[in-house]
Amino acid sequence: MNRPFPPDETALHALIARGLRGDQEAFAALYQAVAPGLYRLAYSILLHPEDSEDVVQEVLVYAFRNLKNFDPARGTFRMWLYTITVSRCRNARRRRWLPTVALQSLIGLGHEPRAPESSNPEAAIARKTAYESLERAMMTLSPRLREALALRYGQGLTYREMAEILDCPQKTAESRVRLAHEALRGAMAGFDESLLEELGVAEGGF
Repeated sequence: MNRPFPPDETALHALIARGLRGDQEAFAALYQAVAPGLYRLAYSILLHPEDSEDVVQEVLVYAFRNLKNFDPARGTFRMWLYTITVSRCRNARRRRWLPTVALQSLIGLGHEPRAPESSNPEAAIARKTAYESLERAMMTLSPRLREALALRYGQGLTYREMAEILDCPQKTAESRVRLAHEALRGAMAGFDESLLEELGVAEGGF
C-alpha cells in the first residue's frame, strides 16, 4: 500500500533539524510534506472537512512548537504525528459530532469513483444504490472502528504501528479492522460480488 508520507524519514529529519535552527523554508517544506496525509487521516475519522482542517492546523502548530521533544529513537516522525492527530480527532469528536461524509472521500481517499463508460442505466443505478448503502454502513461504525480503517487502509499502517498509535494491543487493532469489515459486509449482503469488489468490501478486501 502506498503511504501519503515520503518514505525517506532521513529527509524529514533533515527538515526538522533546519527548522529547529530557525529555517522558515524548512517549516514550509515540512508542512507540505505531511499536511495532506494528516488531513486524509483526520477526515476519515471525523467525516467533516472543516473539523478535519482545524485538526490538521492544531496538530502542526503543536508539532512545530514541540519539535525539540520529538525523539527519533522512540519512533518515526510520521508515527508521532499520527498519534497526535488521532488524539486531536478524539477531542474534536467530543466537542462536536457532524456525521456528514462524501463516500469517495472516506474510502476512496479523495478520488471520485467513476462508472465504466459502457455501463447501462440498470448497472449505474445498482452501483449508485450500492455506494449509498455503503455510505450508510460507514456512518454506523463506531469511531474506534473508523480509526482502525483509516490507519490501516487510509495510511497503510501495520497492525503493530496501529496498536502503538491507538494505545491498544495489536490483537485489538486487528479485531477492530475485522469487526469493521464484518459490519460492512453484513450491511452489503445481497449486492453483486463484483460491486463489492469495486467498493473494496468483497471477501478479503479489507
